[in-house]
Amino acid sequence: MAQAQTYKNHRRFFWPYHFVVQPILLANFLFELGDFIKVPTRDTGWMVILAFGLLLLAVTARAMALMAQNRVIRLEERIRLARLIPTEDHGQIESLATRHLVGLRFAPDNEVVGLAKRCLSGELKTAADVKKSVQNWRPDHLRV
Repeated sequence: MAQAQTYKNHRRFFWPYHFVVQPILLANFLFELGDFIKVPTRDTGWMVILAFGLLLLAVTARAMALMAQNRVIRLEERIRLARLIPTEDHGQIESLATRHLVGLRFAPDNEVVGLAKRCLSGELKTAADVKKSVQNWRPDHLRV
């Protein structure tokens, strides 16, 4: 049986990316840089540029995936809050920062409205603050 998700264990690593692709591309860049330092030719210089480009591609691909995930989370949480809070308070939903909505996704329906109000009041400033305030964790196993 899988361990219950909590604040302490909710971070996700995708092993092929984090433990294979990234280390290989970083090692490749460092090896190519070493070769360029030993033999500074146009070819070794180009290999450093190419290795750096591949490493940057991997890092930016991860950043773009997280950005797309955050956009979806923002939409999902705004829809959920619109369903749960009184109609007269709907205008406040747009005032929640993406970082708040990212944290709120782990709160169950019976906690999310109160936590959202604490975000709006300035009491909870970061996603980590929100996540730490969740009493009954609602797991998210589909994270990128």
